Amino acid sequence: MTCILTSKQAGELHKSMIAYLSSVNAIQSVAVLEKELPVDSAFNDVARKKYEGLLARKWTNVMRLQRRILDLESRVSSLESKLENAAPVGLDATPKSCLPDMHAIHTLQAHRAAISCIAFHPVHPFIASASDDSSIKIWNREAGTLEYSLNGHLRPVLGLDFGGPQRRTLLASCSNDLTIKIWDPNNCYSNVRTLHGHDDSVSAVRFLTPTGTLLVSASRDASIRIWDALTGYCVKSIHTEGNWIRDISPSFDGACLVIGGNDRTATVWETSSGQLKANLPGHESYIECCAFAPAPSHIYLAGLIPTAGLGISLKSSSFIATGSRDKTIKIWNDTGILIKTLVGHESWVRGLAFHPSGRYLASVGDDRTVRIWDLLQDGQLVNTFDGFSDHFITCVRWGPKQISQDLDISYVLGIGGADSSVRIWL
Repeated sequence: MTCILTSKQAGELHKSMIAYLSSVNAIQSVAVLEKELPVDSAFNDVARKKYEGLLARKWTNVMRLQRRILDLESRVSSLESKLENAAPVGLDATPKSCLPDMHAIHTLQAHRAAISCIAFHPVHPFIASASDDSSIKIWNREAGTLEYSLNGHLRPVLGLDFGGPQRRTLLASCSNDLTIKIWDPNNCYSNVRTLHGHDDSVSAVRFLTPTGTLLVSASRDASIRIWDALTGYCVKSIHTEGNWIRDISPSFDGACLVIGGNDRTATVWETSSGQLKANLPGHESYIECCAFAPAPSHIYLAGLIPTAGLGISLKSSSFIATGSRDKTIKIWNDTGILIKTLVGHESWVRGLAFHPSGRYLASVGDDRTVRIWDLLQDGQLVNTFDGFSDHFITCVRWGPKQISQDLDISYVLGIGGADSSVRIWL
């Protein structure tokens, strides 16, 4: 497979090679490379100091990754052997062993203020974190190392999401500075586009579908906007005539959106028409977070519907979770019927994330806990992680599958906190 470097990456490589050869006194080789490779004339002895050791560090990383690949290949072979001999399981057999244990595998620290949001790259082992310090950090979630620091927003960054076609994955961010920025992971996370249009802080941003290029944003100006991430054009504006929208979540097919905020009533909107579809009243305080349930959750959530007929058809219903400052989580269908209220948090609920298998819901809050709810067992609380110092937990996301040390295939769980750190579990 041919690997094509950008001009910037090639320039960095050339400088690193020359600096390395200079450090080992290979003067003749340096002279040859300086003639053959296009290097800036300002790359003098002083400038070379910056690049000394860089090539050696990169090579060490390559060797480490090669060892990691060999280890993973061995584990995959072992798993394939196990799977061939395993008995088939039903939809309701998602094991609790797929949930994270009590100890984080990495605590990532580089931000200077509270973490506001995180997002997992859908293909590569990277996680992005955003902070009130106005920066975005890109981490290697397997090695626990900082790869990039993105500085472009002028005020706290409030939302992050990866999306777009697999070969053209993009990162979107939004901020108190009223802008949305598009970053290109394939070009060292360079800022390729800045979107203007909201009249107040942009609270949340999500790709409308996982592999599409349309982006949806929500703002303190009470509007929803849909953008083309490739062109930067706003293709639709929905004015809700409500209050501060704090969070937004699209359905998996992008047909509907749910928003929540200071109105205390979540609302569901049709994307194509921009029309209000349903109101979800019931919370007693501001709604901090909301999430459409993935399709695998529907079989479990349908089991939460009271048997004394609400008249809900499984085939025609989607489900939604909302979390509020009233300390509760509520489960709804997309027509506004309340299915279940989950009680357990002792303070504001800040973040929600459905497990990709559909069976579990993770929540975090100002009570400094991560809570896991089992939707198969009537929404029962089955796990609580606590002890996060004296700081609130602000956000939660499930990431792509990873092979753990005991040869189980697990989804990664990430959280961000007011202590400026990101924690990752298997």
